[in-house]
Amino acid sequence: MKSIVCIKRVPDTEARIRVARDGAGIDPAGVKYVMNPYDEFALEEAIRLKEAAGEGSVTVLSVGSGETSEILRTALAMGADEAVLLSSTESTDGLGIARALADEIRGREFDLVLCGKQAVDDDDMAVPSMLGELLGLPCVTVVVALAIDGRRAVAHREIEGGHEVVEFDLPAVVGAQKGLNEPRYPSLKGIMAAKKKPLEVKEVRLAEPKLRIASLEEPPGRAEGEIIGEGTEAVPELVRRLRERALI
Repeated sequence: MKSIVCIKRVPDTEARIRVARDGAGIDPAGVKYVMNPYDEFALEEAIRLKEAAGEGSVTVLSVGSGETSEILRTALAMGADEAVLLSSTESTDGLGIARALADEIRGREFDLVLCGKQAVDDDDMAVPSMLGELLGLPCVTVVVALAIDGRRAVAHREIEGGHEVVEFDLPAVVGAQKGLNEPRYPSLKGIMAAKKKPLEVKEVRLAEPKLRIASLEEPPGRAEGEIIGEGTEAVPELVRRLRERALI
């Protein structure tokens, strides 16, 4: 089983995000960056498929600046065999990212392309589907279970009110959802081994973006609370306000 996993460097979901002075991005000062959490599920699934088959390879790809090599090393420490950084300026244009990834993937031999269903920073949820279209392959997203038998695969997709079962042929593109597996932590042995694994850096020029962020604004602050009374004497007024103001 030869898998290619597309991953992205994103701000930690626990980081405090501030809008940059130009209003068109975030202030990176003090922000920790990590592998996109949904991509962790994709990577873990690729590693498990390789382990189950007893042979194969896992290649991780990412488009981004030089700092992205840090998360690629994390992927290698988790169990990926090789990594490729498509070095470029940061972009919020999903189509440009998908095209860069597709151009790199076309020249490789693979059975499966795995991605997280979406990135937690922009939440576009578009790159996996775009990859499938650009590569001319079946694409199944929001996958919470995956079984492969030869060149045939069965995936369970999470949909509103239940699961959808999809059968498709390989090669294909799969977008991983939380629940597909439990990602492993890099072991000390894996971290040491990652230093010797290949990490190739290729300069790429992204196409003119079709999407740009015009501006960002922080959400408005919460209004101050109001004490309307104490004990049981406050209940009638509380009920009135819930009914008339909150429409409860």
